[in-house]
This record gives sequence, structure tokens and C-alpha cells, in this order.
Amino acid sequence: MNNNENNTVRDTVREGYAEIARSGQWSGVSANKSNDDDPGCCGGGGCCGPTTLSADQVALAVGYAETDLEVLPDGANMGLSCGNPTALASLSAGEVVVDLGSGGGFDCFIAGPKVGGSGRVMGVDMTAEMVSKARSNLAGYQEHSGLNNVEFRLGEIEHLPVADASADVVISNCVLNLSPDKPQVWNEIARILKPGGRVAISDLALLKPLPKGVLEDIEALVGCVAGAELVDDVRAAALGSGLVDLNMVAKPQYIEAMTNWEDPLYQKIAAALPDGAAMSDYVVSLDIEAVKPGG
Repeated sequence: MNNNENNTVRDTVREGYAEIARSGQWSGVSANKSNDDDPGCCGGGGCCGPTTLSADQVALAVGYAETDLEVLPDGANMGLSCGNPTALASLSAGEVVVDLGSGGGFDCFIAGPKVGGSGRVMGVDMTAEMVSKARSNLAGYQEHSGLNNVEFRLGEIEHLPVADASADVVISNCVLNLSPDKPQVWNEIARILKPGGRVAISDLALLKPLPKGVLEDIEALVGCVAGAELVDDVRAAALGSGLVDLNMVAKPQYIEAMTNWEDPLYQKIAAALPDGAAMSDYVVSLDIEAVKPGG
């Protein structure tokens, strides 16, 4: 993509996620709004119908524990996860963690107690409404945990507002697929990691290319499907940034859960696939781990 196309994708995603921040949960959001009288798919149910999954159901389906969810501030979980990078990261006390695309603070608030008062967690999100929502949740987190170790910054994950070699761990949950310049995101991850620092990312990837109709669907882009890369391209971008010890594990549970629970977006995409094809033939949730050499 050229710069104009990249900016168009970012603006589309930003508008979609601003609506999610305002509504409080992913519910088949479409960034396409034809006029003020037609709020699109995100207005009170809209053309996509209500989501069949609660935010907690999504989180439990992708590997979070009920004890994780019980300690969250109200509104931090908006059902946007496709894995559990905080568990994958095996966080330790004193570590500095950066969460790419931190949304309402879901993974940051789970990571905070794991790194403790001697550690820090920084969430970065390009959507002002999401950063505002996350910051509004800080008081509840601090009251419940007794910790003041989480902060949120507005910024693009292709140009992180984070110093070089300052993070022990970079986490991200179903966000990298939304970027129009994924190799640049991986370069930024490598830049901000300390030598020996590690990556723990959950994301969606493709086993084979999606049909053109799905790729052009704005709702599918905001829903983390149309922007996903082929698994081989994810591998190439991660290794191309200089990271080593790359490990990618396919986790089919997310796609199976969304399909079995008849999520409206996934039903819509499935209907656009060739006869006899299933979502799981095309889309997979990946757990991605890697290390910056030199530690």
C-alpha cells in the first residue's frame, strides 16, 4: 500500500474502534454510515443483529480464567480478544510491559498485578476514545489492586511513543492484523525491546487467501479478519525485524467458538466463502513468541 491507502485503512479502523469504545463492546461494528438516520451496524443492533457472545464468553473461550475477569474494572473487557498474551508472556515482578492496541485496558489491567509495584505496564492505542476509556478505568484498577503501575498513551503501533530498548515484554491481542504496515510494526517491536526481551502476541492469520468480497468488507476489517496476513507472511515479518526463536502455535478454539456461537460477522463471512468451505479453512488464531537477541 502507498501512504494514502495506509492512512485510509487506519482511519477506517480508528472510526470503527471509536464506535466500539462508545458502545462498550464489539457487536458487528461497521464504519460505513450512509447518513445520520442510518447509524449503520453499530447503532442499537442495526443491520448485523445483536452479537450472540458476551465479552466474558469471548475471553473465557480464548483462555482467560474467571479470576482474571473478576478483578477487571467495569468496561475494560469489550470482547476483542483472540488469545491470552498475558499468560503466554509468563510475566514476572519488575518487568516493563508494552501492550500494542490496548483498547480499554483489558490486558494491561491483567498484566499489572503480575509485574507488581516494581514493574510498569504501558498501553498504546491510536484511538483517542479507547485511550480515554482506559484512563477512566485506572481509578478502579488502582483501588482494587493497590497499584499505580499502568499508563496509557495515544499513538500508532507503527510509530510507538516508546523509547528504544525500554521494554522487557511486548504483548498484543488481536491488533497487529489491523495494521496496514505490519513489517513496520515488527520493526517497532524490535526497536523498543531490551536485548533479551520477548514478544507474546495473540493474533489472527490466514491459512490461505480470503475471497475478494471478504477482503473488501469494512466490517470484516474492523472485526480483525480482512486485514489478517498469511501465516508465512507473519513469520517473514517477525524474522525480518531481527527477532529470533520465533514460535507460532495455531489455536483453533477462537474460530470454532465464534462459528459455533453463530457470531453475526462470522456468519456473514462464512456465507461469502466457496460452497463447502468453513471459516477454519481460512482463518486461525496464532500465539506468537519471539526474542530480541543480545540478552
